[in-house]
Amino acid sequence: MKRILAAIILAALALACTPTEDVKPGPKLVSTNPADGTTGIITSSLSVVFTFDRYIKCTTSSQKKVTIDGGASVGNVVAYGKDLTVDVSGLKRGQSYTLNIPEGIVESYKSGEGGSAAITYHFATKEAGSSTDVPEGWESAAQCVVNMGVGWNLGNTLESNSGDVDNMWIEMGQRRTSDYETAWGQPLATRELIHMFKEAGFGAIRVPVTWYPHMGTVTVVGRHWDMSTWTGYAVDSKWMDRVEEVVNYVLDEGMYCILNVHHDTGTATTAWLRADKTVFNSVKDRYIDLWTQIATRFIGYDQKLVFESFNEMLDNNGTWNYSTSDSHEAINMYNAAFVETVRATGGNNAVRNLILNTYAASPQPQALKDFKLPADTVEGHLMAEVHSYAPYNFAFDTSNPQNVFDSNCEKEVKSIVENMNTYLVKKGIPCVLGEFGADTAKREESELAKQAACYVSAATKYNIPCFYWMGLSDGQDRAVPQWTKPAVKNAILNAYASSK
Repeated sequence: MKRILAAIILAALALACTPTEDVKPGPKLVSTNPADGTTGIITSSLSVVFTFDRYIKCTTSSQKKVTIDGGASVGNVVAYGKDLTVDVSGLKRGQSYTLNIPEGIVESYKSGEGGSAAITYHFATKEAGSSTDVPEGWESAAQCVVNMGVGWNLGNTLESNSGDVDNMWIEMGQRRTSDYETAWGQPLATRELIHMFKEAGFGAIRVPVTWYPHMGTVTVVGRHWDMSTWTGYAVDSKWMDRVEEVVNYVLDEGMYCILNVHHDTGTATTAWLRADKTVFNSVKDRYIDLWTQIATRFIGYDQKLVFESFNEMLDNNGTWNYSTSDSHEAINMYNAAFVETVRATGGNNAVRNLILNTYAASPQPQALKDFKLPADTVEGHLMAEVHSYAPYNFAFDTSNPQNVFDSNCEKEVKSIVENMNTYLVKKGIPCVLGEFGADTAKREESELAKQAACYVSAATKYNIPCFYWMGLSDGQDRAVPQWTKPAVKNAILNAYASSK
């Protein structure tokens, strides 16, 4: 009996020692952004991106196991593609932090593979009251929005483009800079036009620019432009020269100039910038290279030149107002790449005030709630931008037109501005109303003037500068130059003067 028992025990031990099928190694950490050991963080919150060597997942229960010390807290933990993004908040100045991701909680999408090794990530915030490299007298973003006053958009000019890969009609000509600049019905911009705005009392001009037709090379078949063959990032030197020339028109008048990346976003088939994480990963290098070129060209310009990350970026479905949390997070990723890229060029760009748009430049609460300022190397030099054309039936030609700007219209506009204050200004984020107005020729100018005055009066109370879209001087009136809508112009300036 003892021999039988011993044999059973030996057999069991043998089975226990028989090697099982090997489990393949789990995801391996490739990089972190910001880098492990980063110091000088100046924000009270931070998003850390952990990039692995394969596609990953992290269950809801596992996400709760990510921790941080020092009295800070972990917010959203999101696994997408190869990235694990961890949001932390409650950071204090002059303190070191350690973020811990336990072993095994980051898993591969493939079965038969183990979890990741434990990850320990370190960073430190900047000492309170420590000096920065900001030149003496260089204003903060909060000061900038106050000093801008009221502004205007030089629209349908440098942002003009064909917009349809199957009918690149501008490209079929000589492709001179002037061909693009005048393609949408406006004359060439002149110093005299900008001077007219300065003399009237405007303090800033936004210069929208579309860059894709002037970058790299692409295969053209007839009128068709095959975007899949788009190679190279270099901006045509003649186009960059013309952009700089127009920017100088503004700055030479002592006005603020906002320079942006415009219809590289939007609903057109040529819009290569989309609020989608997969798209972001595929175009990130081109986006970074573009902003490196722009920032390098303007590196020595003073504080009155402000860069804007992009215009109205939409998701893959062209959704307006607000989209999914993933699309909103993609917007934050583009903004972070923009800030990091501009800062890396150095010079005045290391401290230049930068504008970051919300999803679709939307003032809707969900888009504002999901908007985050990225980490920066200098404190107080970032601001947000939104656009608003409201009320909708007043601002556009719809089947249910609102021809009079009445008390209900006024209430709606004020509500939009209050949202900007609640979700941005009150949180210490300076804000710009980069576009407002009405895209219709069917409203009396006196009613358009009421709308413009309402926006400016409501926004100036919260130090939000307002930039009217186009119509103040339009078409051949710009070549004279003269005002197309003098009553609207006066309403804007009077509302601003009485609200200061």
